[in-house]
Amino acid sequence: MSRLAHSHPGIAVRREGMRQVVRTLPEEVPVALVFDGTTQAVMMATPSDIADFAYGFALSEGLIAHPREVRDFEAVPHARGIEARIWLRDDRGAALKERRRALLGPTGCGLCGIDSLDQALRTLPRLPDGGPVFEPAEIAQATDQLRAHQPLHDQTRAVHAAGFLRPGKGVEMAREDVGRHNALDKLIGAMARQDMDPAEGAFVLTSRVSVDMVQKTVLARCPVLIAVSAPTALALSVAEEAGLTLAAFARSGGFELYAAPGRIRDGDSYVA
Repeated sequence: MSRLAHSHPGIAVRREGMRQVVRTLPEEVPVALVFDGTTQAVMMATPSDIADFAYGFALSEGLIAHPREVRDFEAVPHARGIEARIWLRDDRGAALKERRRALLGPTGCGLCGIDSLDQALRTLPRLPDGGPVFEPAEIAQATDQLRAHQPLHDQTRAVHAAGFLRPGKGVEMAREDVGRHNALDKLIGAMARQDMDPAEGAFVLTSRVSVDMVQKTVLARCPVLIAVSAPTALALSVAEEAGLTLAAFARSGGFELYAAPGRIRDGDSYVA
């Protein structure tokens, strides 16, 4: 596997003058997601947790409904990138041929290369009412808890993370990547491979909330999304229609609640 980070020299320029510095920078490589011998997508990603990424991408894109629909997987390193090769069960492979699409996704872009507006704004299922209930303090502290699961960010200050928060349990799993969409796909894939149910908790993001992040969350059947930054107006609208609890600006002991507030307990229990 490629190294996840490299040290590079630079010159820091400040009002008081210039000085030599050495910074640790995160690595990104092309990752080709290959299904039954055909490349479905090429994404720029951090070269770690490649199996989680491949499974999570397949689940988020609707290529599979469950990890058991995968017959085999291997990650094949090349001089300039990684091939993530997935072989699907026969019935899933046939279905994929009917809806094949190609996309080239640079870092920070989760909708590049789709071939119709309907694919960008696909209809989502509505999440069931109820589900996990969080204390307000758990939401407010979620991104701070996620920081303890970001070793690559500690080295580089340049990668995103997605974590899974369970009521009363804290952040139980996290994945990192230079791309925020990739980090969430890696988390979704890791949870599916370990039979962890997203419906029992919340996804926590170190990024803004765009519509594709809402889509991935709803399709994973996770009822609560917590982010350190803002949602877009479209993301909020889609979250409301899907019944997704959306908490934004979760940092410094507080948060803002924008949709489906019923999964966050009210009253006097909040302690910042």
